[in-house]
This record gives sequence, C-alpha cells and structure tokens, in this order.
Amino acid sequence: MSNEKDKKHESEKPDFQEEELLEVEETVEEETVVITKEQELENKNAQLEEQYVRLLAEYDNFRKRSQKEKEDAWNRAKSDTASAFLPVYDNLSRALKQETEDKAYAKGVQMTMDQLKSILDKLSIEEIPALGEEFNPEKHNAVMHIEDENLGTNVVAEVFEAGFESNGKVIRFAMVKVAN
Repeated sequence: MSNEKDKKHESEKPDFQEEELLEVEETVEEETVVITKEQELENKNAQLEEQYVRLLAEYDNFRKRSQKEKEDAWNRAKSDTASAFLPVYDNLSRALKQETEDKAYAKGVQMTMDQLKSILDKLSIEEIPALGEEFNPEKHNAVMHIEDENLGTNVVAEVFEAGFESNGKVIRFAMVKVAN
C-alpha cells in the first residue's frame, strides 16, 4: 500500500508542479504583455512628441516666412510708390536750378521740394550720394565720360538725375558723368 500511496503521492506532485508552472508562465506572460504594452505606449508617446516638435518647427518657419513676405511686400510697395514720385522730384530739382525773379514762386517750389524730401525720409528712401564720389556701377549709371585732370580716375563729375535706395536696394540708379 505504501507503494501505491507513494505512487499516488508522486503523481499528485507533478500535477501540483504543473499548476505552479502554469501559474508562473501565466504571470510571465502577463508581465510580458504589460511590458509590451508599456513599450507600445512609450513608442507612441515618442512618435507624438516628434510630431509635435516637427509641427512646432513648421509653424515657426511659416511665421518667419509670412513676416518676411509681409516686409518684402511693404518694401516693394514703398519702392513702387517712390518710383512714381521720382519724376516729380526731378522736375522740382530742375525748377530750383532755374533763375527766377519771382521770389514767392521760388520759395513755393523750394517748400514743395522740402516736403517731398521729408516724405521720402519718412519712408526710409535715401538719395544715393554721387557727386565727387567714386563711380560705383551698383549705384551709378554712367552716361558720359570726360577727361578732367582736376578730378581723379572714376570720380563722378556731374549728376544728371539723382539715384535713390531703400534698405540697401536701389530704386533708381543715379545718372552721372564720370571723369577718366
């Protein structure tokens, strides 16, 4: 009987071990599932964080590009407007160079020219310095050359039409006579 009991006892033992083993396996599987889900969530979080950073960078680039486009549009409009008024500036300059006995007329022309210059200054539109300066093909348009020993080489001897620039961009080149 003892032999039967031992066998029976032994047969129960493996069943008990199998149950423990099954419980351990289930626990390991559950932990693996939990770890896998945790990794999935971490990966998803990393992806969302990367998307957020990219979206933030894209928005920042969009904002900068929009600001630059707005500034460029303003500068273009300002340059176009100034270009439309430059013939008026030229005519006032010619009128001021003419001799007249009518002092009131001369004063009115001078006041009009001063007002136009004031407006151009407010728009940050500056006259390009030319007379007595060294010829600069990026700002001056040479229409005549003269030989003058009193002036150095490539020096602007006379300005026929004033040039203008805004923010370093030439609106109109100065039309000049250059000494060789």
